Amino acid sequence: MEVEDLDYVLVPTGLFVLGIYHIWLLYTIIRFPSRTVIGLNEISRYQWVLSIMTDPLKNGVLAVQTIRNNIMASTLLATTAITISSLIGVFANSDSDTKLVFGNKTSLNSSVKRLSISLCFLVAFLCNVQSIRYYAHVSFLITCPALKGKMDFIEYVAKTLNRGSHSWSLGLRAFYVSIPLVLWIYGPIPMFTCCCITSFILYFLDTTTQITRDLHTKSFKQRETEDTDAA
Repeated sequence: MEVEDLDYVLVPTGLFVLGIYHIWLLYTIIRFPSRTVIGLNEISRYQWVLSIMTDPLKNGVLAVQTIRNNIMASTLLATTAITISSLIGVFANSDSDTKLVFGNKTSLNSSVKRLSISLCFLVAFLCNVQSIRYYAHVSFLITCPALKGKMDFIEYVAKTLNRGSHSWSLGLRAFYVSIPLVLWIYGPIPMFTCCCITSFILYFLDTTTQITRDLHTKSFKQRETEDTDAA
């Protein structure tokens, strides 16, 4: 294979590896949510909202403080993303290509690389802003007293909270994807290697063990038993 062809082979292959992994992750979240951290946390947040809204006068301060911490985390990621994207735009006039690694094709327009990185951080910014929007909405809803039999309202609050968390996860995922794109500046070989390593690491970060699933299941069953006894 010619050196000039590495960009056209390794870069799409690396993105294909990341894409296949995230398609598998999405399928697992939908079909087997307890096998992923995202699905298990979604169930945990529903249980948390249920326990908070059973006595909002007592747990209201705790709920607002917890949501405020999530808003601060989303704000930090959104600020970081828009700052990096702005810096890339400032240095967009620099056309210097780095030839530190074998396979870095100097004839490839560097603006494509900068544009890919900028779009990645802009997606992260938009996702985190959307996350702040959902969290702010939940901060008002979760302090409302949930009357007996109004499970539909509690489910709506839990869904809104999960949407905010999902937006935050997408924003964080955009940061993960930006790492291979940044390494693309140094050539297609580091980019392809980073895509494979990132997919391998994310697999262990996104999946749960049987011990973790059992602990959550027992905790939820114990909570349901206590609620039934109290009723």
